[in-house]
Amino acid sequence: MGKMIYLDNAATTKTAPEVVQAMLPYFSEYYGNPSSVYDFAGKSKAAIAEARGQIADVLGAKKEEIYFTAGGSEADNWALKAAFEAYSSRGNHIITTKIEHHAILHTCEYLEKQRGARITYLDVDENGLVRPEELEKAITPETILISVMFANNEIGTIEPVKEIGRIARKHGILFHTDAVQAFGQVPIGVDEYNIDMLSSSAHKINGPKGIGFLYIRKGVKIRSFVHGGAQERKRRAGTENVPGIVGYGAAARRAAETMEERAEKETRLRDHLIARLCGEIPYVRLNGDPAKRLPNNVNVSFQFVEGESLLLMLDSFGVCASSGSACTSGSLDPSHVLLAIGLPHETAHGSVRLTLSEETTLEDVDFVADRLKEIVQNLRNMSPLYEDFMKKKKK
Repeated sequence: MGKMIYLDNAATTKTAPEVVQAMLPYFSEYYGNPSSVYDFAGKSKAAIAEARGQIADVLGAKKEEIYFTAGGSEADNWALKAAFEAYSSRGNHIITTKIEHHAILHTCEYLEKQRGARITYLDVDENGLVRPEELEKAITPETILISVMFANNEIGTIEPVKEIGRIARKHGILFHTDAVQAFGQVPIGVDEYNIDMLSSSAHKINGPKGIGFLYIRKGVKIRSFVHGGAQERKRRAGTENVPGIVGYGAAARRAAETMEERAEKETRLRDHLIARLCGEIPYVRLNGDPAKRLPNNVNVSFQFVEGESLLLMLDSFGVCASSGSACTSGSLDPSHVLLAIGLPHETAHGSVRLTLSEETTLEDVDFVADRLKEIVQNLRNMSPLYEDFMKKKKK
C-alpha cells in the first residue's frame, strides 16, 4: 500500500503544527489553574481570554459571548436543554429538522419524553434544504426555539440560515444553529444571520479534540449547564482545558486567515471529483445541493453496491473515507439524512462521503476516482441485483 489519502475531514482533522506549538507551553510550562489568584496562574487565565477573543472575532461576536465546552455535542445539548428550561414559561415548542446531527435529535427526543416538549421535525427537499416558508408556518404561540444546522455533516448542504434567522427574529423566537461543520469553513456573522446561539468543535478545523464552544448572544436567558464552580461566568463549572482552549483559539485564527484560499482549492477539487464520479460511473447519485454545499464535501450513492464494502476496499488502497456521521458509523441502519432526502434504503446503503482538506491534491482525487471506478464495477459484477437489472435493461 502506498501513502494514506485521508478524505474523512468531516469526521476529524489533523491538528495543525502551529496549533500544537501554541498549546505545548500550557501543558508543562504555564500549567497553573486559571482560577487561582497568584501571578503564575494568571498566564493561563490570560491565554483563555486571548483565545476567547480570537474565536469571537471570527464570528463578529463579543468575547464574553463565547462559552467553552468539551465539544459540539455538549454545546448542542446545552443550547437545547438550558433554553427549554429557561423559556418553558413561554411555551414548550421547538422546531428543528429531520437531518440534524444526533446530538440535536437525541436531545429533542429526551426533551419530548422526559420534559414534555413538543418538537416539530421539518422535512427537507431532495437536496437537503429546509424550506423557510414551511418553517415559518410551523411556528405557534408556544414556539420558544428554532434549531437548524448551518451545514449538514453528511451531505454538505448549507442551509438558508440567514432567512431562518430573519424569521426567528421577526417572531421573537430564539435561533440556535449547529455550526460544527461550518465554523471556519464558510463566513459566519452572528449579527448578520440573527443567530442567538451557535455550537462548534475545534477538531473540525485542525484544532484539538475535546474542546468546543457555545456562542450565547448577550441578553439570551439560559441556565447553567454544569454546576460546581464559577468558571465560564458561572454557567459551566470545571477547571478549564487551557491547552485545548489555546489550541482552539489558534485554530480559529488560522481558519479565518486561510478560509478564502482553502475554499477555492477545495471547491475546485471537489467539483473535479464529482464530475469524474458522476460522469464515469453509471448509476451514481450526488447527495446534497450541487451548489449550496461545503467546499470540501462529496457524498455519492452507488446503486447495487454496499457502502461498507466500498469503504473496506478503499481502505485497502490507503484511502480513508466514511459512509456518513462518525457518531453513527457502527450502525447498520441507513443514514437518517439520506432517507430524509428521499433515497430508498438500498441506495442509501451504497453511499460514501469523501471530505477533502487543504492538503488534498489533484493526484489524490484522481487516484480515488480511478479506484472507485474499479471497486464499484467489481462489486457490481458480484451483485445478483445488478445482474438482474442489466438483464431487464437488455430486454
